[in-house]
Amino acid sequence: MRRLLTLSVALVLAGCAARPEQPAVVTPPPAPQPVEPGSLTGLTAQELVGRFGSPALQVREGSSLKLQFRGPRCVMDAYLYPSGGSGTLKVTHVDTRLPSGGDMDQAACIFALRNKPI
Repeated sequence: MRRLLTLSVALVLAGCAARPEQPAVVTPPPAPQPVEPGSLTGLTAQELVGRFGSPALQVREGSSLKLQFRGPRCVMDAYLYPSGGSGTLKVTHVDTRLPSGGDMDQAACIFALRNKPI
């Protein structure tokens, strides 16, 4: 009985013992994605209008904005969401397609829209 009591007390005390402090795992923030020269990511609505003229379509949904630009060769949808603490809407995603709905290279569409005849 005495051994059982001694063993029980030892186990209880072992459970109460302080565990060595584990160092906190610090995860570095993700590296910013490089912005390609032709990329529209990070632009504001005003900057898009300055590059492509007035959008053919504007759709507000909650705090986001979709601007659609159309040309004879392609259609581009730019999606803007609030950025950082300022709440400024900036482009986070861009979709491009042929007027028929087929796939279109994004760089080619951006080039076509910037150089469309007036």
